[in-house]
Amino acid sequence: MPPYKAQFAEFLSRRGLKLTRQRKRILEEVFSSHDHFKAEKLLQDMSGISRATLYRTLALLVEAKLLRQETFGERHAHYEHVLGHGHHDHLVCLECGEIVEFRNDEIEKRQEEVCRRHKFSPVSHRMSIYGYCAKCTEKQRRENTSPQRTRRSAEEL
Repeated sequence: MPPYKAQFAEFLSRRGLKLTRQRKRILEEVFSSHDHFKAEKLLQDMSGISRATLYRTLALLVEAKLLRQETFGERHAHYEHVLGHGHHDHLVCLECGEIVEFRNDEIEKRQEEVCRRHKFSPVSHRMSIYGYCAKCTEKQRRENTSPQRTRRSAEEL
């Protein structure tokens, strides 16, 4: 049995809940990829799972510390599984929504220094940098310098 399944089954058992067939399906789907995902996209991909069951199961997975819920400046949450994954931060593209995970030891060291300087005992932190990925930056550059756009801009003057 994979560690995530054993951990979830034990978590549910401690709460007097069962690892139902639907919860197993959701668990397997969530752990089949290392990508961030939205609940609504997962719901679309999984036939026969109700919205309520999906959201309740995701909440249980977050509570069991198998998933992390992140909101990247949007109204809906993104999820990622965290079992076996170390701390990391995110780059978030404002155009296409791409999320890039990264870890930088220098940034982590600076954050620890700030905490020490302020006699602060950190428990956790999340850092997300918002901007534009290389693909979207290039697309914007092409659109802003295309002859047609330049011509329109000149005609508007």
